[in-house]
Amino acid sequence: MDIAPVTCPSCFEVFSVPLPASSEVPCELDYDCEVCCRPMMIQCWSDELDGVSVEAYGLED
Repeated sequence: MDIAPVTCPSCFEVFSVPLPASSEVPCELDYDCEVCCRPMMIQCWSDELDGVSVEAYGLED
């Protein structure tokens, strides 16, 4: 299983998340920060090298 680093948009700490299979992207994952426990969405997409790239963004209240 591949993993990728993600930066929390709330506390800015970096932690690793498991990546979905490349056949399951693009997708969004509902995730809680492993450091501050704030909710976020992680957007996953295929990159130019046939890998999976991720970016996290916070949820608005």
